[in-house]
Amino acid sequence: MKKYILLFCFFVFSFFVNAQQTDKIKIEEKDYANQEIEMADKFREDGKIYVVLAVVLTILSGIIIYLVVLDKKISLLEKQVKN
Repeated sequence: MKKYILLFCFFVFSFFVNAQQTDKIKIEEKDYANQEIEMADKFREDGKIYVVLAVVLTILSGIIIYLVVLDKKISLLEKQVKN
């Protein structure tokens, strides 16, 4: 019974949610030819692109180090379970 109530709620709720906007922005030919990214250009001009790069590399290296340590711990536990 709970499944039917839940399905009914989703069905009713879907009528109230407007996932696609009716006032869409028209895509023009010049949009396809856009080769510049204003935010990256501004960061590059100010020299802050290196700060962004350093933060991204720090986060990625932290994730990689965490995964390597976690893999070593899991391998140790697997060996203990086999014995």
